[in-house]
Amino acid sequence: MDFNVKKLASGAGLFFTRAVQFTEEKLGQAEKTELDAQLENLMSRADCTKHWTERIYRQTEVLLQPNPSARIEEFLYEKLDRKAPSRITNAELLGQYMQEAAKEFGPVTPYGSTLIEVGECERRLGAAEREFLQTSAISFLTPLRNFLEGDWKTISKERRLLENLRLDLDACKARLKKAKVAEAKAAMAPDFQETRPRNYVLSASASAAEHELRVAQTEFDRQAEVTRLLLEGIGSTHVNHLRCLHEFVEAQAAYYKRCHLHMQELQKELGRLPNAFALNSTHSMATAVSASEAINSPVETDTLKIEEVQAPATGTRKAKVLYDYDAADSSELSLLADELITVYTVPGMDSDWLVGERGNLKGKVPVTYLELLS
Repeated sequence: MDFNVKKLASGAGLFFTRAVQFTEEKLGQAEKTELDAQLENLMSRADCTKHWTERIYRQTEVLLQPNPSARIEEFLYEKLDRKAPSRITNAELLGQYMQEAAKEFGPVTPYGSTLIEVGECERRLGAAEREFLQTSAISFLTPLRNFLEGDWKTISKERRLLENLRLDLDACKARLKKAKVAEAKAAMAPDFQETRPRNYVLSASASAAEHELRVAQTEFDRQAEVTRLLLEGIGSTHVNHLRCLHEFVEAQAAYYKRCHLHMQELQKELGRLPNAFALNSTHSMATAVSASEAINSPVETDTLKIEEVQAPATGTRKAKVLYDYDAADSSELSLLADELITVYTVPGMDSDWLVGERGNLKGKVPVTYLELLS
């Protein structure tokens, strides 16, 4: 018990000394040992890495799981070291509802049969999403979290220790400086009335302060080297995170590719269903089929002849060209950045294209190259 009390008192005294040194530095009443420029740069780079890694990690969590309640639940399961229950995705749930509704409406009716096909596609989309979430969590989120909860905590701990040793070093420098000043004053006016001359006592005090300073300087230099080695490892962290980022992009690309294939298959299936887009209306069915063909194919250049297209009486607009564009064939109009042209749409054209006119020239122009003006 006696040992613990002494240790506690020693720790309290050390904490007080550091607090005094820190306060005096902030008030400009004490000198501060500056770290070398390389170490300062490494610290700045590490702080920047931690800041942006944390923000990227949090936003990726939001992207993969927009529901904050679900994120909190997963966090609690993780802290309790328990496996979170498998959760059905929104697309899978939508597909389930659609297929259950089809049973109620009748699976042989146009609406019911379409609900079955769309519901099955939604379930496949949900399964692809769940696989993407699992892959991204393992290949991207986990390495970022390991850095924040592992490597960064170690770096922070060593940096705090380095700061404490710096305060100890500066306190030793201040004590030595005071001892030297007192020794110089005593040497000029020694006190011979005492048993031991005062300058001898002060000289011993200065020697002790010099010894403490050498010990503090050694500990500080050792800790600075340890901290430097840890901070230099940030470069390896960047390389690791770069590899993980590539894996995340590949997983995301594979997910969107699967979704695109599923939707293409769905469009083909819906095209085979009789009366899928019209109920007892030949005219509406023909209109829907035309719209579906327009979506699934590029601009009908064979049936749409640009030279025969006439500008409508109303509906034309001015547009500013954002980028240069070279026409791919005679049906297109070449563009120069910043010029103004007249544009309008005609039936049968892809929504990504407009008809553009500049003087006597006319041709198709891509919408993405234009800024439509009011």
